[in-house]
Amino acid sequence: MKILLTAVNAKYIHSNLAVYSLRAYARKYLDEHAPGEDGEKPAIDIAEYTINQRCDDILRDIYKRKPDVLCFSCYIWNIAHVREITREIGKVLGKTAVWLGGPEVSYDAVNMLRSIPEAAGVIKGEGEETFARLAAGEDKNEMEGITFRRESGEIVDNPWRPAMDLNDIPFVYCREPGGFENKIIYYESSRGCPFSCSYCLSSIDKQLRFRDVETVKQELQFFIDHEVPQVKFVDRTFNCNHRHALEIWRYVVEHDRGITNFHFEISADLLNEEEMELLQSMRPGLVQLEIGVQTTNPRTIREIRRTMQFSAVSEKVRRIRKNGNIHQHLDLIAGLPYEDLRRFAVSFDEVYALKPQQLQLGFLKVLKGSYMETRSREYGLLYKSAPPYEVLSTRWMSYDDILYLKGIEEMVETYYNSAQFVRTMSELEKCFTSPFEMYGKLSRYYFERRSTDPGSHSRADRYEILLGFAAEAEPDRREQYRELLTYDYYLRENAKSRPKFAGEYRMDREELRSFYCREAEEHRYLKGYEGRGANQLRKMTHLEYFSVFDRYILFDYSNRDPLTKEAETFEIERRELLIAKTPQRV
Repeated sequence: MKILLTAVNAKYIHSNLAVYSLRAYARKYLDEHAPGEDGEKPAIDIAEYTINQRCDDILRDIYKRKPDVLCFSCYIWNIAHVREITREIGKVLGKTAVWLGGPEVSYDAVNMLRSIPEAAGVIKGEGEETFARLAAGEDKNEMEGITFRRESGEIVDNPWRPAMDLNDIPFVYCREPGGFENKIIYYESSRGCPFSCSYCLSSIDKQLRFRDVETVKQELQFFIDHEVPQVKFVDRTFNCNHRHALEIWRYVVEHDRGITNFHFEISADLLNEEEMELLQSMRPGLVQLEIGVQTTNPRTIREIRRTMQFSAVSEKVRRIRKNGNIHQHLDLIAGLPYEDLRRFAVSFDEVYALKPQQLQLGFLKVLKGSYMETRSREYGLLYKSAPPYEVLSTRWMSYDDILYLKGIEEMVETYYNSAQFVRTMSELEKCFTSPFEMYGKLSRYYFERRSTDPGSHSRADRYEILLGFAAEAEPDRREQYRELLTYDYYLRENAKSRPKFAGEYRMDREELRSFYCREAEEHRYLKGYEGRGANQLRKMTHLEYFSVFDRYILFDYSNRDPLTKEAETFEIERRELLIAKTPQRV
């Protein structure tokens, strides 16, 4: 029997931990139990696709594999693909049984089978043991954790399976260290969550469990040894157990080889002093932290059953940022109860003031099975019928408000999260009463200048638009903003051709020649370039005068900040282009 575990990921760089975990546990289970029919164990393969692929292409590939059992890992971002493929697969592989699993189908299994008559069943909740028993051919009538369709068409909804011991699951990557070079590796050291946030499905399972920390260390060493670029922990609140978190963080610090980055989702207000000191000692880029703030409104926090002290979050986030070694990603959710547009603006400004590397303005998803869904009528929640079930309006926010916030979300992604306009945006903020006001006005300006093409503006357009917006806000400072944009541009780009918005390059040829000839001999600024000639140095760097700083700035692209990826810079006074002085770093 051939079983195909199938993932349809949101992006190519993503991998699907669930299907690898199912296969690893099933192999272990089948090794310990009687083999399947004809004395042979079923062959279990994995196929990963993305939602950017056409369903026809995915269908074609599955057909060529000809599985006897086809299993899909289902989420809000891929369920449309899964529905379409499931409906068609039986027409070309009539004997293939299709099973669904994952959070998008677990909490509404009966209705899901009614709406997809081609599916044979649903694996509910944690799927490792249930899938293993299905693969072993055990009796479905006696099996916990499934909802299935009998040959008669009757749907049988069996009880959920009790939570399993996380230590029973083998390490999922050890058999195949290759194949993940260009992907994010997902890993879990715990399941469940100690909190009860009403919008989250993790609040349903209160059985918080941890993988043995010594086992975790051995598995993390595998990633370090194989120089995996990024390992993303899927633990819902990684630092809810201080001992567990400290041991893992200490291990990655002590065994760091300067390559692997570890991503953790944490509650910043839970961080104790010992954890803070350890975080502040880490190599820049070793870890990154995702911190779900969601709202700063005390009434909303209580209503959504969230445990969070924003004052403590602010203090910890500011300290971490000041140290400059850890990327921080903070989240906000629009559409929560008791938060209208005015109060959401307060949440936005308070979180924005913390200056995280990434600020995600998300919108409430009313997930099936969540406590939020049960309160939707009381909150006046109107949301999309199709996944991802995103909010359209509430008692406190109209659809006009949501659309306004959508515009701000795009501006935050374009001009803040891209990290391409840091100095320009920081200066521009001073012209407005609040960042929320600035992004709202920028959004209107931006979309008024969108061409008839419904696609996004080009990168060059985004610079020109921001320059126009800044000049409209402060007409007398247009040239200063042009220079700030140019500075931001060259911090990240060793451009071969000068962008139009930057205007004419006004460096004197003789000054440039003199500087690079001397630098090729003395290497006063550009360390590690020994043996390279003046022309080579010029191609690998950029030198420009900025009147806004009254300095020449030298951009060194071979040495970049590990967090921001910005070039290392040096300030150079005009006389230093001809006379050697001690270099001064910016």
